[in-house]
Amino acid sequence: MEKPFVTGAGALWARIADNLDDPRVMWQTGALVLCLVCGWLIQRAAVRHVPRVGDDEPASAARRFGAHGMRHLLFPLSALILVIVARSVLTRFQKVYLLDLAVPLLLSLAAIRFITFAVRQAIGRPAWSAGLEKFSAAVIWSVVALHLLGWLPEVIADLDAVSFTLGAQKLSLWMVLQGATMVLLTVVIALWVAGMLERWLGRAAGLDPNVRLVLARMARSVLVIVAVLVSLPMVGINLTTLSVFGGALGVGLGFGLQKIAANYVSGFILLLDRSLRIGSLISIGNERGIVKEITTRYTVLRASNGIESIVPNEILVSSVVQNETLSDSQVSMALSFQISYDADPEQALRILLEVAGEQRRVLKKPAPSAFLASFGDNGINLRLGCWIADPGEGTMEIVSGINMEVWRRFRAAGIGFPFPQREIRILPGEAPAPEAMFRNTEATARITAG
Repeated sequence: MEKPFVTGAGALWARIADNLDDPRVMWQTGALVLCLVCGWLIQRAAVRHVPRVGDDEPASAARRFGAHGMRHLLFPLSALILVIVARSVLTRFQKVYLLDLAVPLLLSLAAIRFITFAVRQAIGRPAWSAGLEKFSAAVIWSVVALHLLGWLPEVIADLDAVSFTLGAQKLSLWMVLQGATMVLLTVVIALWVAGMLERWLGRAAGLDPNVRLVLARMARSVLVIVAVLVSLPMVGINLTTLSVFGGALGVGLGFGLQKIAANYVSGFILLLDRSLRIGSLISIGNERGIVKEITTRYTVLRASNGIESIVPNEILVSSVVQNETLSDSQVSMALSFQISYDADPEQALRILLEVAGEQRRVLKKPAPSAFLASFGDNGINLRLGCWIADPGEGTMEIVSGINMEVWRRFRAAGIGFPFPQREIRILPGEAPAPEAMFRNTEATARITAG
């Protein structure tokens, strides 16, 4: 005799247990296994037709996006569709409680994988993304478990019973949880769309890099704001309720967060006025390096020794910045040399010009130039000037190469480098005591440069 039909999700386990005594349950089991196997085969066949591409290939971002999406979502979605079709066919002949259980499980698996995939596509894989994925999975599985046990309506009723008033809006814990869930989902979707837009802008030819960054960040900010404004009314929360929080946020920005706001605005100013670009060689204070990244709050400078400095954007806007590659990447170098007074300065100047002209990184135009700068205490001071077009590669290589070659050629030509010499002359008269020879008294001794 068939047991009376019991309504409600809480009786699902009892229905499945009773259904196991029916030999026809093998049809449900076979259909479920067949649907899972077919879903796995569909995913494998689809992924096989999408070639694997490396993450370091910017031109294949769209293919990589599609391949990752198929690997994450195709199996649960295809298996879910097949289970729904099988359930609609078998329900004409028998009770399909086992397939009824498989539908929410596959749906929750698809939701978990979608959230994980969307988060990774939107924000990459930061350290906190793993915690967010685990939290989302735990929440979804908990909701599914409450639904299967039949406790979900009671939990919702208890949460809805706890209410409070905020301004003119009456809220409950259930409404707040709904709002938080909708905000989270819409923000994740907004970040996903922003990531796709950023990748599309990255492939746009002829678009200035700074303009790409500005458009990508403005699009991300606008999408997140729109996501919040759209999600809250969907669960019945009036946006005017947020006026209290908006006022508090404005006060916080005015007092405690003004530096953050200044850096945020300064970041957009730097990108819009194009005074700094990715790859620019700049100097500010004691810091000199290549601009590697311009974020919302700071700019990253990488020095020639590999050390990266984080400079707040407000400092770059309000301070004097030496940009060596703003309009022209060519910079000049000056090297000083000193030869002895018995050397030929004209020959030395010719050697300096020859050595500079043979260097690989020294430009031919403007041509190197050499000058007799001054007459020093110990020798003749010469100055060599030359231009290079790649200051970001450093200058020590050029300086060392020129110095080494000048030393070799000066030595071969007999041009000597002077060094400080001191000659002590004793004036005619009585010889002073040894300890008095080094006293600073002009009446007893005179020291001249030799």
